[in-house]
Amino acid sequence: MSAQSPPPPNPAYPRTRPYPPPPRPEPKWPAELTIGVAIVLQLVLPARLTPGPFWIVPALEAALAVVLTVLSPRAVEGANQVRRNVSLALIALVSAANIYALARLSTELLRHQLTNGPELIGAGVLIWLTNFLIFGLWYWELDRGGPGLRAAGEDRFPDLLFVQMNDDRIMPLDWRPGFVDYMYVSLTNATAFSPTDTMPLTPMAKGVMGVQALVSLVTIGLIVARSINIL
Repeated sequence: MSAQSPPPPNPAYPRTRPYPPPPRPEPKWPAELTIGVAIVLQLVLPARLTPGPFWIVPALEAALAVVLTVLSPRAVEGANQVRRNVSLALIALVSAANIYALARLSTELLRHQLTNGPELIGAGVLIWLTNFLIFGLWYWELDRGGPGLRAAGEDRFPDLLFVQMNDDRIMPLDWRPGFVDYMYVSLTNATAFSPTDTMPLTPMAKGVMGVQALVSLVTIGLIVARSINIL
């Protein structure tokens, strides 16, 4: 029995999707909510794992978040270099504080200064969750030049290849990723330590995904495994 042949191409159906897609405002509240949750997670961390007083980094992050809200009160509707610089500074600050916490906790583990397994597991979970949230923001802010350019319909070359971009028969031709897509990329990269269904295309995307995978691997492999032995 011969295999069924594919249907003939429809001449009226466009073979390629237009790029960039038309302008479309991007909601800002998911990013603000994610930043807020990341700040709360850092406040819950043990004080010894934070640089300086436990409140200093969250306070700076909150101040930057307020500035971001003032610059874009509602949705992101166009490119704003000041807003983008503030956003990148905020994300970098949270990332640096989280990596610092991981380094401090790993050092204490290697020196056998911790014997409290539940506390160790709790700190490791907080660091992993912050890693997942903050790198979702990285992908959202970096892909195609950021939400400002995407909202203005001036997308740069894609940094991430989503499965929806591979077949024009599955999604609308004007599809572009939203915030939930970037958070899913962050979740899969933090759990699988590698890309799953979304591939990095640019050196920047590969570097960011590599850093996230390394942080996640150290958190799960070193801290959680060690804490289970302590229990």
